[in-house]
Amino acid sequence: MNVNLPNVSSNYQPRIFNNPERFVEGWYWVIPSKQLQVGKVKAVTVLGRELAVYRGKDKKVVIVDAYCPHMGAHLAKGKVEGNELRCFFHHWKFDEQGFCVNIPSLQEPISVRLKTWPTDEKYGMIWVWTGEVPKQPLPFVLELENKECDVLFGSLFLVNSHPNSVMINPIDAQHFNTVHKIPSKINFEKQEINQNAIIFKNTISNDSNSLLLRLIRIFGKNIYHNICYWYGSTNIVTIGTDSLNIHIMFAVRLLEGGKSEGQVILISQKRQGIFGWLYNRLVLWLTKIVGIHFVKDDLKILETIKFELKTPIKADKSIMQFVNHLERQKPLMLKTWQLARSQNVEIKQTREKWEDPKSND
Repeated sequence: MNVNLPNVSSNYQPRIFNNPERFVEGWYWVIPSKQLQVGKVKAVTVLGRELAVYRGKDKKVVIVDAYCPHMGAHLAKGKVEGNELRCFFHHWKFDEQGFCVNIPSLQEPISVRLKTWPTDEKYGMIWVWTGEVPKQPLPFVLELENKECDVLFGSLFLVNSHPNSVMINPIDAQHFNTVHKIPSKINFEKQEINQNAIIFKNTISNDSNSLLLRLIRIFGKNIYHNICYWYGSTNIVTIGTDSLNIHIMFAVRLLEGGKSEGQVILISQKRQGIFGWLYNRLVLWLTKIVGIHFVKDDLKILETIKFELKTPIKADKSIMQFVNHLERQKPLMLKTWQLARSQNVEIKQTREKWEDPKSND
């Protein structure tokens, strides 16, 4: 029988989890790659910070702070020249490392550097690392590591709840029964991949008669359900059988006021030939159906929830394990992307207060 966990204090305030001013240092989505052509520059705001993103002649993406260090003109109004960016106002030019390489009114540029951010592309998306040097890889599907993939973009969504509320949804075992009407016993097994990645694994029993599961069982009887988290704000849901795997990435980032904006990305291993292409169209279509099926009802909750885990029970074990994992990561502040300095009272809090004493988290 599920009972309240005595080791969890209702007064405990996590440093990162559900905090409207904090997020984990890591990789975050910016814009789809196809939205940035060679020689173009765009203004974007990511995690409260204003940025300019451009694609140089070499087709590489560069992300810099939005405002020129001279007088603060917005660099997205400027012009891409080769692999460099020239400010529209006084025509100061900066290279891909942020160094000022030309000032028209001077024979030699002064020693000034524009802040640049580590940037990469994967799954048709441009990503930015919110620290100085990337310590971990871009979020990726573990089963498809180092493999070519086909990608289909799903919905772009905005919700009034924190990204952490969005993230815990796939490991909330209780809501599969109550919201999605899947009467299957769910017991997630936790495995930490690295400091910034954790996976929860579950095998769905054959006694469930859900319409969705009956559809998936066309491709195999044994269904497994895994969720891999990266940096606390991106998760990849994998539902698979012996012959079919579908992968849904929910890339979410924090907005001011504790709100969220997210992009759904549907991913499948690339297959060769016309039949391989047709098979992948079917797989991605099925993946989109699954994504819509789960998201449409969950969004009703995420639009209005005021998430506070004051009375966790044993069925919430996976959620608490996720919180523990999140709390051990590096917290940054919204807008500034500076390290969040915790108050003494927060430092003294121990992760055991969120821990199921029977788990090995």
